[in-house]
This record gives sequence, C-alpha cells and structure tokens, in this order.
Amino acid sequence: MRAADYTTAGDGVFKHLREEIDGIMARDPAARSRLEVALCYPGLHAIVLHRIARRARDAGLHTTARLISQIARSLTGIEIHPGATIGRRFFIDHGMGVVIGETAEIGDDVMLYHGVTLGGTSLNPGKRHPTLGDGVIVGAGAKILGAITIGRGARIGANAVVVADVPADTAVVGIPAKPVVARDRAETRKFMPYGTPCGDIPDPVARALTGLLDQMTALQARVGELEADRPPAALPRSTPTPLETVASHANGMHEAQGESR
Repeated sequence: MRAADYTTAGDGVFKHLREEIDGIMARDPAARSRLEVALCYPGLHAIVLHRIARRARDAGLHTTARLISQIARSLTGIEIHPGATIGRRFFIDHGMGVVIGETAEIGDDVMLYHGVTLGGTSLNPGKRHPTLGDGVIVGAGAKILGAITIGRGARIGANAVVVADVPADTAVVGIPAKPVVARDRAETRKFMPYGTPCGDIPDPVARALTGLLDQMTALQARVGELEADRPPAALPRSTPTPLETVASHANGMHEAQGESR
C-alpha cells in the first residue's frame, strides 16, 4: 500500500479536490452538480478536513491534528484518525457513524457507506487496523477488525463482520464474513451498491448442509439396493421367556393327565 503523500506535499490538501468531487459524481446518481457535492456531501468535508489534520500531524502538531479530526467528527458524524492513510477518490456515502482507526490504510477509489468501522483489535502499538486495496466497496454497517488485508476490488456486504483477510475480487457477507460464489466472477469486479450481491446469493452454510443431505440420500439409496440383492435370511428362533416356559410346562402336564384318564 503506497502512502497518500500527495495529501501533505505543497498544495496537496486541495490539489485533487476536483478529482474527489468527480469521483463522487461518478458513483452517486443522486449528485446533480459539483457545487451540490462541494456544499452538501459530508463525506467530502470529512476527507478534506482529514487531509488538513494529516498535514498537521506530519508537522508534529499531534494535538492540533486530533482537534481538527474532532471538529470534523462533530460536523459530519465521520471519525477519521489523523494517522490513517487514505488514497485518492475516496468516497464515504451518507457517512454518519463511520470510524477509521489510526493505522488504517485505504487505497484509491475505495467507497464506504454509513456505519462502517475500520477498527483495531490489539492494544499493542504498531499496525492494528485494516488495509483496504484499490477499488474496495464496504457496505453499510460492516465492521472490518484487526490488521487484516482486504484485497483489491473486494466487496464487503452490509453488516458483515470481517476478521480475516479477503482475497481480491471476492464478495463476502455474513457474521463472520464468508465468501459467496458469484455465477459470473466478472460481476464482482463491477460496481456493487452497498457491497452486497442483491441477486441469488448462495449461502455457504446452506450449501454445506445441502451437500451433506445429498450424500445421505445417496447412501440411503445404496443401502436399499444392497438389501434388495440379499436373499431373505431365516428368522432366528427366539428364546422363550420364563413365563412362556412355565405355561408350556403346565400345558404338557394337563395333556399327560388327560391321556392317563
């Protein structure tokens, strides 16, 4: 993951502002004009303030950087730590409730929806937040936790909880997140709103259970065939119970008495 150094060099804070706005308009059909995006999109406001906070942090002004990030949080509902590394054309749609941790790394053309958390699972210093490759889409409410890597072009479904690496061009859903097999892998590389396949989503657990049921049905059929080929076995003589033995003995005595008469 390359560092987003263009945000801190010279006029880098505003150098790519037009590019950011164009990226939003390309991915949000509700955006009518650049002026509307510049004035009304909290995701854009949050990323511009993050660029300023990151520049202050790199200059050694850590408290100032955190203060700017807190102001951005109050204004937009989006919390981005000044230490996070964010690439170009980053878009947070709707935005409210997004949290991005200190050591998170985000590539180019990444899109997050509201309620997304890029969180850490360790109290140790160092890398503890996720790395998102270029072109990743993360659906609303998804939680990506730990120093894991989300591959280029991956899709994280809404409300998924991701705690392990996700390969490139893979869509994952569920808690914990599991890959879903798309009928056409090329579909995964297309834009996917909320990062969630909305067609016929194969459930990995249901698929495993269906496979087990199919195997059990096949085994039952085979057992039936084998039993049908076997000759009928003679039934074993059952051992008489004590009560049946006494009754048989009594009947024999009655028959003997009758013959003696």
